[in-house]
Amino acid sequence: MDADAIARVLRRVASEIVERTRGAKHLGIVGIRRGGVPISLRLADEIRRVEGRDVPVGTIDITLYRDDAATALPDPKIGPSAISFEIKSRDIVLVDDVLHTGRTVRAAIDCLLDYGRPRRVWLAVLFDRGGRELPVAPDFVGRTLEIPKKDLLDVIMDGCSEDRAIIRRERLGKTNWEVNDE
Repeated sequence: MDADAIARVLRRVASEIVERTRGAKHLGIVGIRRGGVPISLRLADEIRRVEGRDVPVGTIDITLYRDDAATALPDPKIGPSAISFEIKSRDIVLVDDVLHTGRTVRAAIDCLLDYGRPRRVWLAVLFDRGGRELPVAPDFVGRTLEIPKKDLLDVIMDGCSEDRAIIRRERLGKTNWEVNDE
């Protein structure tokens, strides 16, 4: 997926968010650090363009909320979380780049609730690649892909014509990766 395709998907998802949440008046967007942050900012820009209203945007780092933090993260890199608006009684859209097992979303909800209790939490993802380990489903999806568990989906969002998503496929069980642009 190239930059133009990503931009089209984000415009569509932003319109769906506005329609299903009945406008932007009580809306807040929270990007899950790292991959969800640039997408959340782009969604907020699109909603501002469509609705003529600014939507507050925050970010959360879920590193310490992960259920495998003690075993998988011997030297965790913790980034800042920043939600500078009241989430109570708002519709909050949690945003991430890729939904896979559901564990990141579970951790993000735990983190979000430390900031208060929103009226409703929605989930928006650029890609849903399947492979759930927890009962999590997105409310807004850019694209659904079927990707084998061992393959990786990398989303690069730097806000320019270099935005892209690539699938790295494992070949014959080796650590040799084939890069496919989609």
